[in-house]
Amino acid sequence: MKRRHLLLLWLAVLPGCIPALVNAPREPDRGVPDTFAGSTDETNSADVKWSEFFGDPRLAALIDTALAHNQELNIVSLELDIGQYEVDARKGEYWPKVGARVGTGIEKVGRTTSQGVSDEAHGVPEHLLDFNLSLYASWEIDAWGKLRSATRAAAARYLASVEGRNFTITLLVQEIANSYYELLALDAQLAVLRQNLALQQDALESVRAQKDAARVTELAVKRFEAEVLKNESRQYTIAQQQVALENRINFLVGRFPQHVDRDPRDFTSLLPPAVHAGLPAQLLVNRPDVKQAELGLSAAALDVKVARASFFPSLAITAAFGTQSFDILKLVTTPASLFYNAATELLAPLFNRNQLTANYFTANSKQQQAVFNYERAILKGVAEVGSQLGAIENLEKSYTLRAAAAEKLNESSAISADLFASARADYVEVLLTRREALESQLELIETRKQQLNAVVNLYQALGGGWR
Repeated sequence: MKRRHLLLLWLAVLPGCIPALVNAPREPDRGVPDTFAGSTDETNSADVKWSEFFGDPRLAALIDTALAHNQELNIVSLELDIGQYEVDARKGEYWPKVGARVGTGIEKVGRTTSQGVSDEAHGVPEHLLDFNLSLYASWEIDAWGKLRSATRAAAARYLASVEGRNFTITLLVQEIANSYYELLALDAQLAVLRQNLALQQDALESVRAQKDAARVTELAVKRFEAEVLKNESRQYTIAQQQVALENRINFLVGRFPQHVDRDPRDFTSLLPPAVHAGLPAQLLVNRPDVKQAELGLSAAALDVKVARASFFPSLAITAAFGTQSFDILKLVTTPASLFYNAATELLAPLFNRNQLTANYFTANSKQQQAVFNYERAILKGVAEVGSQLGAIENLEKSYTLRAAAAEKLNESSAISADLFASARADYVEVLLTRREALESQLELIETRKQQLNAVVNLYQALGGGWR
């Protein structure tokens, strides 16, 4: 009766020996703004599949190939298998561990020992053989939920790895789309540059004719020749950028360098697809990195429970059954060789629990890190969407003004050429207006590319691209 009371007292005292946490874990702040820029429209482009969002079949083919062959994505996908194996391993801790043992050995004890004297008196051989054939089992009873918590933590990390793969997909779709549009922009810039080179060659011939007629000096000819040579050189700079970008796209797609098939239509007429941002609260569901951080927080909280349960006693049941004999002929034929045992153990740490305490405090600190990581993911998502919404709005206004400016400069270039032919304008005016017209066209293409990139970036920021 006294032993039972001592045991109950022991079990009651142990929980009080768990060290108190200095910074107890807290719930994360899941609050987000009610709307983006006051819009209450719940339509969200993140729900649209990437194959439907991008209307260009060539771009869709690149993304589809990348999802099958991108090496980084394949590496991340294997993390799913590793996570599933970890869950299976944790589940295995629930079940009894059963094994078989077959062994043999030899023993000689000293004659001057008590066992040696006894063996000699009973005729036991000096070199004693030992043969055994047995089954053994052990089972830890999960009385405090430690094993269940560890299994649930492994499952949460597996689901987090799934979201991590989804987030990798969104980044991959974003990078391929942005690179594809940048490649189209380079094609358009190269085409504009070549068109302007043809015009500059005509202007150069006109200046040479004017020089032969003594209406301009050699200085004008040299200035126009330098302008033509400079723009011819820019062709090769753009060509090298195309090569590098094609190689980048091929790397993302998972293939060796080759030509990237693309739409040759007028780049400036390529309209960005419409994107609906929905509500900020939808980011908590749509963005894989936010869901990954949330699952990481759940796993960290379960790790704290596992570390806390380590302070409690562990209850284990062990058993063995088999035969054992010094004579191999009697190992399986004599009932006297049979043996069995069963035991129950209650083990609890009493002294030198520094490691358990350190593990407990470490798990708690990691849980606090997970809280901050989750809150940071939410803040980052809202900020990225806000930035891209602002970029789309401002770039649209910028493009409208740049298009008007480019049209005016093209008209000015034509007018200056006519005035120069009738000796009513200086060659410098022709040179500068043609240069400004070219730069305005290139800037217009760059602005269109930025518009397309902003749409792609907003689609990714909303959590689109992984479905």
